[in-house]
Amino acid sequence: MTKLNFAIIGLLALAVACGQGPQQPAATPVTPTPEEPTKPEETEVWTPAPNKVDPFGQNGAPSDAIVLFDGSNLDRWISAADSTAAQWNINTDGSMTVANGTGDIQTKDNFGSVQLHVEWRSSPENTASGQAKSNSGVYLQNRYEVQVLDNNDNPTYVNGMVGSLYKQSPPLVMASVPTGSWNAYDILYHAPEFDAQGGMVVAPKITVLQNGVLIQDHFELQGTTEYIGWPKVSAHGPGPIKLQDHNDHSGVSYRNIWVRPLN
Repeated sequence: MTKLNFAIIGLLALAVACGQGPQQPAATPVTPTPEEPTKPEETEVWTPAPNKVDPFGQNGAPSDAIVLFDGSNLDRWISAADSTAAQWNINTDGSMTVANGTGDIQTKDNFGSVQLHVEWRSSPENTASGQAKSNSGVYLQNRYEVQVLDNNDNPTYVNGMVGSLYKQSPPLVMASVPTGSWNAYDILYHAPEFDAQGGMVVAPKITVLQNGVLIQDHFELQGTTEYIGWPKVSAHGPGPIKLQDHNDHSGVSYRNIWVRPLN
């Protein structure tokens, strides 16, 4: 063994003696595992208790819902074009019908995430085809359309058919009743979230049941539902619920509209 090797060994021995040897990795803290409950009471949660809601407290609408249309007036609605009084026709059966040419109508109030119930009926007198046969739409936050259309014996592009999220998501199934009968949409809508720069960090999501049948399952919208072009993204806050006048003598009627804000 050379003098150099003896010197290296000596230095290593001195380093160990002085506590300067090779460093050991720090120990990872161990998170204590909760003890397994031994009594049922240990996993019971009692508070806060949910508010009590009568599911049929307002003539078929939940007691905590905002009734947007009960057949008696259009007091909660305005023209989407100029905010004047809504001009759609109120019928003796408690429904309202699109007044062709008067334009879309929207709620006076703005909403974010909601549970929305809407009943609609296509017109037996409308003998058009394709997108002209009883075309209307339900818009969330004035931007995202759930399509209303009579597709009974009337095929069209599937991402624009009844129950579609227009130009983004075809319905899972076609669940319409016969032309002239009442359909029901039950919509769960979760509003998008945006960052300080206007970028969408949480996409809007929609679930739709048509006549009790799931047709849209928590679908993430890419942006606005455009007739021409790709979806657009622009930051926004709460917005109105809008019903479309497609301006083609559609004859679509609506009734029993109520909403429950979810935030």
